[in-house]
Amino acid sequence: MKNWQKLTATIVIAIMALLLEFGFHNPFLTQLLVTVAGAILALSMFIEMVKTLRSGKYGVDLLAIIAIISTLIIGHYWASLIIILMLVGGESLEDYAANRASRELHKLLENSPTIAHKQVNDEYEDTPIEEMVVGDIVLVKPSELVPIDGEILEGNSWFDESSLTGESQPVTKEKGDAVLSGSINGETAVLVKVTKKASDSQYQKIIQLVKESEATPAEFVRLADRYAVPFTIIALVIASGAWIVSKDMTRFAEVLVVASPCPLILAAPIAFVGGMSRSSRHGLLVKNGTTIEKLSLAKTVAFDKTGTLTTGVLQVKRIQPETMTRSEDELLQIAYSLEIGSNHILAKSLVALGESKHIPRLAVSELTEETGLGLKGIINGKTYRIGRATFANAKAENMTGTAVSISEDDVFIGNILFEDKVREESKAVIESLNRLDISHIMMLTGDNITTAKTVGQALGLTEIHAELMPSEKIGILNNLPETSRPMVMVGDGINDAPALALSDVGIALGASGSTVASESADVVVLRNNLALVPESIKISRQTMKVAKEAVLIGIFICIVLMIIASTGVLPTIFGALLQEVIDTVSILYALKALKDKA
Repeated sequence: MKNWQKLTATIVIAIMALLLEFGFHNPFLTQLLVTVAGAILALSMFIEMVKTLRSGKYGVDLLAIIAIISTLIIGHYWASLIIILMLVGGESLEDYAANRASRELHKLLENSPTIAHKQVNDEYEDTPIEEMVVGDIVLVKPSELVPIDGEILEGNSWFDESSLTGESQPVTKEKGDAVLSGSINGETAVLVKVTKKASDSQYQKIIQLVKESEATPAEFVRLADRYAVPFTIIALVIASGAWIVSKDMTRFAEVLVVASPCPLILAAPIAFVGGMSRSSRHGLLVKNGTTIEKLSLAKTVAFDKTGTLTTGVLQVKRIQPETMTRSEDELLQIAYSLEIGSNHILAKSLVALGESKHIPRLAVSELTEETGLGLKGIINGKTYRIGRATFANAKAENMTGTAVSISEDDVFIGNILFEDKVREESKAVIESLNRLDISHIMMLTGDNITTAKTVGQALGLTEIHAELMPSEKIGILNNLPETSRPMVMVGDGINDAPALALSDVGIALGASGSTVASESADVVVLRNNLALVPESIKISRQTMKVAKEAVLIGIFICIVLMIIASTGVLPTIFGALLQEVIDTVSILYALKALKDKA
């Protein structure tokens, strides 16, 4: 039975009890009704408590069970009814607060595309996106959600990608540009060629991560349960002491009525759902509550370089003709003409530069590619090679950084050098982490040591590990001492996935990075902004603070009221009503985790 159904049934029982007591003046039937209802609830709670203990966790229901039974035994059935209403109402309030807190997470699910207008023989058929395959053509009408990742074949339009990247301004796209599923088309219909299956598309991946984040229970709930062990002992000691001294079991019941563990049951999970919701508003998808707890305690942050601290987009830095007889534009024209059909990342950068300069393309014949080396083709009767230094007869020892070499009839004629620009926000991110007292910040990269040191020095990083294979990154993380944990790994590429999965907390830049990395991570940054990494730590620390304070406030008030109740000045009914106040205070305080701090 769902909590709201339990609450409805309990309210009906309460109304019937009121009618029997005050309408028909029949306290015997009233007591019988409440006793049966209380016994059923106590039995169900006992069964749940046993299941909890068998799973290796501590339960927090023992005090509530004893309070219900003891008040029924001494005939204070109205106090029992209030406790029952309090417990069932508290669980229903938890559901409401959790739904309120997770509203931002559901926004992604509400807009999930399910149908695509597939082109079939010059007509369009509505087809489930699960049936779409790479290469299919779909029509995206004005104001529609893009159903699947693809590339524009015909038309141009602007697209709202705010739900995916956090970019508030519409992005204009035309033929050849990539479009992401879940973005909203503007005012013009476009034809899109499918480039990924629905299950691999950006929006579907994010939806799956949202479902994981909602389905995974918060670890701090078990931490709250651990608070319940000393709290239960204290409550039973005070209640038993009051009974022994007064020789009246009523005193025992009066103490336990105000010792209900609702602050423990409710406050912690509500705070964590609130923290996860707040993270979602900022563009951070946190998969579970355990992640929040670990992030709040983080001592080490390790960064990948390419695509994480840098943009990951290599751009032409310098064109170096070997002799004065050849200009930079001539060398670029040769490279542009040879690389026009290549999918290599350096080729794309060369082609983009050539097109931006409106350089005429030369006719190339007999173009061939030698895997791992480069391209060879004939232009105006001369054989040109572009690629590795050895492939183009260049001297590799004179090369620094990322570059391609070009030869003409086996004679080296020049180099084109590339650079990966550091993200604008990277230096501020490192400074923010230092201000958060993160004691250990390092870079782990597969790039060469010279490039890595250049980036590291620009950012103020002193610990740099370069020329690493994925397995070597794991080795470094594994060898971190316990004093440097919890450890956070931040990356974006497929090669980062093993390190992200191994780390205490893996953070993936999901807006532009690999979906494999996102699946391996505990936190996915949905916006292309590295500054959200220190923000995630800040939110986690504030969430943990609120969660612990909410629990401890509830416990403190309960203990004070238990001591007062042990003197006999708090009747069971009044004590039960006061417990409702404690619950309300704890829950409202826990909801502070939803709010952004000033």
